[in-house]
Amino acid sequence: MKWQDRIFWLFIVWYSIGIVLLSFDLLPWWLEWANAFFLMLAGTLGFLYFYHLFGKKAGISLGIFIFLFTFIVEGAGAGTDFLFGSYDYTKSFAPNLFGVPIAIGFAWLMVMATTHVLASWIIPSGGLLYAVVGAIGAVIIDLIIDPVAFLLKEYWIWQDTGIYYGIPWTNFTGWFTVAFVLHLLIDWLMKRQGIQTRSSILEKRMALLYILITAMFVLLGALGGLWLAALLTTTLAAGFTALAWRRRRV
Repeated sequence: MKWQDRIFWLFIVWYSIGIVLLSFDLLPWWLEWANAFFLMLAGTLGFLYFYHLFGKKAGISLGIFIFLFTFIVEGAGAGTDFLFGSYDYTKSFAPNLFGVPIAIGFAWLMVMATTHVLASWIIPSGGLLYAVVGAIGAVIIDLIIDPVAFLLKEYWIWQDTGIYYGIPWTNFTGWFTVAFVLHLLIDWLMKRQGIQTRSSILEKRMALLYILITAMFVLLGALGGLWLAALLTTTLAAGFTALAWRRRRV
């Protein structure tokens, strides 16, 4: 078994244990670090997907760029209210580097890899429409990630407010903007190397990863009473993934 496969199955095992612990409220306080490690595993899978898709040099460079770019943007957002709105990270999502949780960069790797696959299935020709669809996919998953992380886990605290669980609309436009820009970069690399995304085992794993991460946060949201976020995200994510699966290239 390849080491990439080992990481994937480690994620599946970790995910399955987490579902049981969360469903029955059995997660002890001393195991809270497992949440950050969970996102790190998911981000590592995204990094490995880009490595496979673009090759060693371009894949590693893209993965590092996505991690650093999103890490810096998130740090700037927390420090200067840039792009996302006014918020501050707590120490509940440690380890932090320069005040920003390291898991944030991994989370964005997961988001970009999974939404790339789904968006490229929907819009195989790429271009601006592909980037828009990919950015919408990123916003869909944030509709549940942000309320859970803010209200239930207190990974960050919003100083601004909004009608959606007290989260400002700038957060979602910020997510759309960052994802849109990164999808344009991915699309440029795809066309430069003459690559087309197909329904291979790795692409299917990324689609599954999107579903599993969304389902995990929906579960957390439902258990925490965030019914609107859970229902809205489930509906939109189901439609998004169903459309992608229907239009995939085999």
